Amino acid sequence: MSKYTIGLDFGTNSCRSLIVDISNGNELSSHVFNYPSGEAGVIIDPSNPNLARQNPEDYIRGIEVTIIEAIKKAKSAGSKFSTEDIIGIGVDTTGSSPMPVDKLGTPLCFQEKFKNNPSAMVWLWKDHTSHQEAQAITKLAIEIRPQYLAKIGGVYSSEWFWSKIWHCQKESPEVFNESYSFLEICDWIPAILAGDTNPDHIKKSICAAGHKAMFNSQWGGYPDAEFLEALSSGLGDLRERITGNAYPADERIGYLSSEWAKRLGLSTKVSVAVGAFDAHMGAVGAGIKSGTLVKILGTSTCDVMIQPNNKKLADIPGVCGIVDGSVMGGYFGIEAGQSAVGDIFLWFVNNLVPESYGKNQDEKFTNLEKAAAQLKPGETGLMALDWNNGNRTILVDVRLTGLLLGQTLYTQPHEIYRALVEATAFGALAIIDRIEDNGVKINEVVNCGGLAVKNSLLMQIYADVTNRPMKISKSGQTPALGAAIFGAVSAGKESSGFESVDNAQAAMTGTDKSYNPIKDNHEIYKNLYRVYRQLHDGFGTKTWNGNMFNVMKDLLEIRDKVLRDK
Repeated sequence: MSKYTIGLDFGTNSCRSLIVDISNGNELSSHVFNYPSGEAGVIIDPSNPNLARQNPEDYIRGIEVTIIEAIKKAKSAGSKFSTEDIIGIGVDTTGSSPMPVDKLGTPLCFQEKFKNNPSAMVWLWKDHTSHQEAQAITKLAIEIRPQYLAKIGGVYSSEWFWSKIWHCQKESPEVFNESYSFLEICDWIPAILAGDTNPDHIKKSICAAGHKAMFNSQWGGYPDAEFLEALSSGLGDLRERITGNAYPADERIGYLSSEWAKRLGLSTKVSVAVGAFDAHMGAVGAGIKSGTLVKILGTSTCDVMIQPNNKKLADIPGVCGIVDGSVMGGYFGIEAGQSAVGDIFLWFVNNLVPESYGKNQDEKFTNLEKAAAQLKPGETGLMALDWNNGNRTILVDVRLTGLLLGQTLYTQPHEIYRALVEATAFGALAIIDRIEDNGVKINEVVNCGGLAVKNSLLMQIYADVTNRPMKISKSGQTPALGAAIFGAVSAGKESSGFESVDNAQAAMTGTDKSYNPIKDNHEIYKNLYRVYRQLHDGFGTKTWNGNMFNVMKDLLEIRDKVLRDK
């Protein structure tokens, strides 16, 4: 008899469930639920473009709708499927996405007095309201706790846990003072399913705690109360209520509660795994192993690698962290990424592309890609910086912004589109260079996510820029698949047959197609990358010295040579 597992994937705008046959990774069914609150699921404030919050009620509704509908689809797809054979549930979410809760772990926004207060909701990963707090955390840590920064790339980010909590204290002291604790949603959602959301009881994710909350066993877990109190009075007291160990996602947080078993039509014997972030579980769903860089390409990107934890690994400046067990038990997880990729393309299409390219978004993307694919590297004479939502890696600076250089009176929208795609590829190469410069060899790149599957131009440009084949995961839903893998492993060998995550990956993952680099294109991109790095370092670092006199001329020379050769 086949056994099945469920992966729950909570993204920025929607959530999905995925039912998987653990014997071969066959994806029986899935269902997507679009969050009803806010704009495309995000609570925003027109007067503050840095604000992005979410309503946790959407997650609860999403669990029920997606699992029930996926079960219906699985039953209609195969007569052998039975809910009695579902052995585990895994959960991935965005992050860092913390929210204030009371002593029972109930979100404060569920209280009548806070129901319309964005500060009492989930502080979504892309909320950058705490950029000043992040800078202050970095400054104080450099002065008195430099070890806190060493494992997270040297700079604390406004996307992360403590900066958001501190800003909550400033923005809405009434919410902060009412809060017993703050929980990452990747910890809270599995706890909901297991029936115990008490913050003192929850098995917290080492993925979230290590990469975003400065958790490390070397200094006893989370940052000490003295450090936090030095940041702001009251944070030290909160630290006393944010305690406990943190665990990899192959650990079980509990079993499905009787309430949720009844609501979903499942057994209380279903194991619920410790949660983790979407990109980390996506890396597992893409078949990550030592020497493999997994790129999860979506609105933003996350780059993930692993290294055995029995080998020495140097700290890598500018990455989002090196954390033992954050991706898979027995390995250091290395995280990097870009704050905007798909979001840049969406911004361009929705705001600047004329109707001559199409009447709707899909038509515009299709026609832009077709036209841009006819161009040679360097032919546009354009160069862009991919910082429309700040820089996550390697500069770690949310106050950086986008740039387009080289446009003339003849510049066309599809040329700009290609330049934006190329900019994200150059940003990806900067990350690869930083990781390899610090002793971590990258043997292959596996890509997953909607952009990897749908945008062949982007994948070919990435191959040409990096001079590496771009492999594509066979699953189009790798975060949910990764979550399903952890759900299976958490159920134990007796139920799943898997001794480890590696064993489960061997049975359930693989790659589909590959884009290979074109040598002539790469030679041109080497020259363009040199220009990109000059702009990157000139606008993004304090240490760069020089001028930009050559940049426009170099772009024109590259363009003219390409046109002559063409």
